Amino acid sequence: MASAQTESQAQVAHQKSVLSIRVQAIKESPTLAITAKAGKYRAEGRDIIGLAAGEPDFDTPQHIKDAAKKAIDAGFTKYTPVAGIPGLKKAIVNKFKNENGFDYKLNEVIVGVGGKQTIFNLCLAVLNKGDEVIIPAPYWVSYADIALVAEATPVIIECGIEQGFKLMPQQLEAAITAKTKIFMINSPSNPTGAVYSLSELQALGDVLLKHPHVLVATDDMYEHVNLTGDKFYNILNATPALKDRCIVLNGVSKAYSMTGWRIGYAAGPAYIIKAMEILQSQSTSNATSISQVAAQAALEGPQDCITPMVTAFKERHTYVVNRFNSMPGLSCLMAGGAFYAFPDARCAIEGLYQAGKIKANTDMALAEYLLEKFDVAVVPGSAFGAEGYFRISFATSMDNLRNALDRIERALK
Repeated sequence: MASAQTESQAQVAHQKSVLSIRVQAIKESPTLAITAKAGKYRAEGRDIIGLAAGEPDFDTPQHIKDAAKKAIDAGFTKYTPVAGIPGLKKAIVNKFKNENGFDYKLNEVIVGVGGKQTIFNLCLAVLNKGDEVIIPAPYWVSYADIALVAEATPVIIECGIEQGFKLMPQQLEAAITAKTKIFMINSPSNPTGAVYSLSELQALGDVLLKHPHVLVATDDMYEHVNLTGDKFYNILNATPALKDRCIVLNGVSKAYSMTGWRIGYAAGPAYIIKAMEILQSQSTSNATSISQVAAQAALEGPQDCITPMVTAFKERHTYVVNRFNSMPGLSCLMAGGAFYAFPDARCAIEGLYQAGKIKANTDMALAEYLLEKFDVAVVPGSAFGAEGYFRISFATSMDNLRNALDRIERALK
């Protein structure tokens, strides 16, 4: 027995010596890991309801698919310029001009393989060892790990439910040091759905104006998943003077239900965009040619295809938040955007732990309990830097939501 244990330890040590310190510093995306585990159980015949994956349950609009089919039939299946086809880049420039009031040139725009790659390329392009990246928590799962891959230090600032999951200006001011290189902001937020108002963004912008060495990355991927109807603003709208050090990140995944097409884009200072292009030229090269044509059709085509999806999300959002707030030990805020609910489950977790139903008073134990005993997959809040919460996606049918929330309610009683 001891010999087998020693052999196993030696094998682990050998594997660690082979793998880079870089990859050992990060973890697998918890969202994808939980989705995969739920899929495995489902394949085994269990009635799993997955509320983990962050993708719309709507099909890609027909005119976008038609554009892709036409591109295939026309033989548009070769390499493209690394930074994107001219037609798509022009469509992105026009989108920023018409929807956001931003003026960008073609050399200030890049198309990547999903929004995640543009963030990855940005971090690798500007971060050095010892640099700091300010990330308000709860945060999208990949921000901190991408910073670690770039050998930078994530500086996590807790912004709990008590402050509406939003960063306060005094918190930002206190976190900035001489080593700060990037400030990340995500509105509407994944995982909370929190949306900053124009005045809240202006207050953060005022702090950033005092620190000209800090780059600003604004992740607007959920811009069009607007649950309130209020006008969308990002930090560059609030503080235009930040333009020479602001990178605006977006994509077609959420607005047009195109997650699998893998098209994200970014705009910013030309020298940073060029550095991102150089990195991309040595990694993936261009995004898929067919997907780029589809993304161009999405941006240039009729935008009313977004409306039915957002209307459904609004209905589901209201239902989910009201249900959670009626359950023992949960507290959930109404969201301004995106398609997530992020209930505070700290009281519920403590109650279940004291009752002996979960083996630890952690959100991971709660998530395991819900999956293993009640066949519901949720993402623990600790994956987003917020212990004691959990995230569900309501980008699924009302029938699924009713069934899943019935199970969660039974689990908490």
